[in-house]
Amino acid sequence: MEGGNSPSLQLQQLPLATAAVSVQPHTDSFSYKENLIGALLAIFGHLVSSIALNLQKYSHIRLAGSKDPRAYFRTKTWWSGLLLLVLGELGVFSSYAFAPLSLIVPLSAVSVVASAIIGIIFIKEKWKPKEFLRRYVLSFVGCGLAVVGTYLLVTFGPNSHEKMTAENITRHLVSWPFLLYTLVEIIVFCLLLYFYKERNANYIVIILLLVALLGSMTVVTVKAVAGMMLVSIQGSLQLDSPIFYIMLVCMIATAIYQATFLAQASQLYDSAQISSIGYILSTTAAISAGATFYLDFMGEDVLHICMFALGCLIAFLGVFLITRNRKKPVPFEPYISMDAMPGMQNMHDKGIAVQPDLKASFSYGALENNDSMPEIYTPATLPIVQEQHGPKGASAPPYRVLEHSKKE
Repeated sequence: MEGGNSPSLQLQQLPLATAAVSVQPHTDSFSYKENLIGALLAIFGHLVSSIALNLQKYSHIRLAGSKDPRAYFRTKTWWSGLLLLVLGELGVFSSYAFAPLSLIVPLSAVSVVASAIIGIIFIKEKWKPKEFLRRYVLSFVGCGLAVVGTYLLVTFGPNSHEKMTAENITRHLVSWPFLLYTLVEIIVFCLLLYFYKERNANYIVIILLLVALLGSMTVVTVKAVAGMMLVSIQGSLQLDSPIFYIMLVCMIATAIYQATFLAQASQLYDSAQISSIGYILSTTAAISAGATFYLDFMGEDVLHICMFALGCLIAFLGVFLITRNRKKPVPFEPYISMDAMPGMQNMHDKGIAVQPDLKASFSYGALENNDSMPEIYTPATLPIVQEQHGPKGASAPPYRVLEHSKKE
C-alpha cells in the first residue's frame, strides 16, 4: 500500500517543486523591472526639474532686460516652469516607491548634466569651433563620465525590495544598526552646528555636511511615505498608521532645515562649488542611511557592490568636472583700492612727508583718471606744500592750500 502510493506522491510533489523553483526567477525579473521603473522615473523627474528651473531663470532674465512692468509670476513662462517643476518633483518622489534608496539618490547627477547641456545650447556668446571645444572640453568630459556612472548605477544597483508596510518600517526604525547610525549622526550634527554657529566656522564643507546629514534623513522618510502610499493604492491601507504621519512630519521638517542651510551656503559660496561638493556629500550620506535603514545591500555579491561604488565615483568625477568649468562671478569694485591711489607708495618712506602725486588728478569714487575730460568736469586738485619747520616753539601749519584758478 505504501509502495503504491509513493509514485503518486512523487508525481504530486513534482509540480510543486517546479513551481517553487520558478518563483525565484520571476521575483528577480519583477524586481529588476521595478528598479528600471524607478530609475526611469528619477531620470525623467530630474530632467524635467532642470528644464523647469532654467525656464524660470529665463523668465527672470527676460523681464530684467526689458521694459515690461509685469511681475515674474504674471508671465506664462514662469508658470510653465513651475508646473514642470512640480511634475519633475512628483516623478522623483514616485521613484522612491519602486527602486531602492541607494539607487535613486545618485541619479540626481542627471540634473547637473541637463543644466550643463542647456547652458551650452542657450549660451549667447559666439565662439569659433576650436575655442568652443577648448572652453567646454571639461563639460563634455564631465557629461560623458556622468552618463557612464549613471549606466553603472542602474545596471549594478542594489536589488532589495520590500513592501513598505507600517510593520516593516517600524521594525527598521527600532533596529539597533539604525539606532546606532542615528546616534552617531546626531552627535556629528551637533558638533558641526556648534562650530558653525558658535565658532563662526563658515566653511563650505561644514555647511554642506549639515545639509547632507539632514538630507539623509529626508530621503529615508521620503521612501517610507512614498512606499506606504503605493501599498495603500495597491489595496492594503497604510495611511491610518501613526508611523506614516511621523515619517511625513520628519520629511517636511528636515526638508525645510535643509533648504535653510542651502540658502545660507549660497550666500557665501559659488553655486558651482555647492553643486559638486553638495552632490558628493549628500549622495554618500544618503547611501549610508539607505544601507543602514532599508538594508539595500543585504545579499548582494561583492562584484555588484564594487561596480556600484565605481559608478558612484565616476558620477562624482563627472559632476566635479562639469561644475569646475563654470565661470566664477567677478565682484564689482566701485571704488579704487588704497594701494592703487597715486602717491600712496610714498606713505611709509623714511624722512619724507606724505605727498600725493600731482601729475594725475583723482576724484573719490572714480574708476580711472579724468585727465581727458573737459576742464569744467575736471575735479579740483589741492596742491600740498611740504611742512616748513620754523624756530623752536613756533608751530607751522603742516600744509597750506593754494587758491585754485582756471589757469592752474
